[in-house]
Amino acid sequence: FLEFFRRNGWLALIILTFIGVFRLSDLAMGAMANPFYLDLGYSKSDIASVAKLFGFFMTIAGSALCGLLVMRLGIYRPLLLGAVLVASTNLLFAWLAWLGLNETPSLMWLAVVISADNLSGGIAGTAFIAYLSSLTNRHYTATQYALFSSLMTLPGKFISGFSGVVVDHYGYIEFFVIAAALGIPAIALVLYLSRCVMAPSSSHKPVV
Repeated sequence: FLEFFRRNGWLALIILTFIGVFRLSDLAMGAMANPFYLDLGYSKSDIASVAKLFGFFMTIAGSALCGLLVMRLGIYRPLLLGAVLVASTNLLFAWLAWLGLNETPSLMWLAVVISADNLSGGIAGTAFIAYLSSLTNRHYTATQYALFSSLMTLPGKFISGFSGVVVDHYGYIEFFVIAAALGIPAIALVLYLSRCVMAPSSSHKPVV
């Protein structure tokens, strides 16, 4: 842990903050996904079939696509793309909730939203794993990666515990808009970190 701070200086605090907020939007939404589907009127078998058929393959597709992007563009551009997509797909859930105000939307719309969500999750997850791996020192790889991955989920898990309260007070549409807004800090921080890395005069560049 001390080695990480010695290597990155004050920028280490920004990096750790970014790690903590990157999955806020994703984890906050994920806690309410299945209750949301059921409240819309979909059966458990419908949810399972769509999630398994479309969700699984779109996650794999997103991961593979991100791997190619990282090879061609480096880490930061795919990381930014993933952050934007994860936040914006929450707006698709808000739209699905709006469609369900009067009647259960067709399974096609559920498949579209789940596919988009899993595609963005595959891109964001793969880019973030590559980013965390790039931050570790080869002498402390296991320890540092374990610390980073723990920090990655801690704030999101805490905030997701209040998801049901938000839905009860405001409704699903408002909840998904709020979940999308939680992705804004991650977008801003990845832009800032990418500029720090690209700046030739920066004396505190994280190793990527």
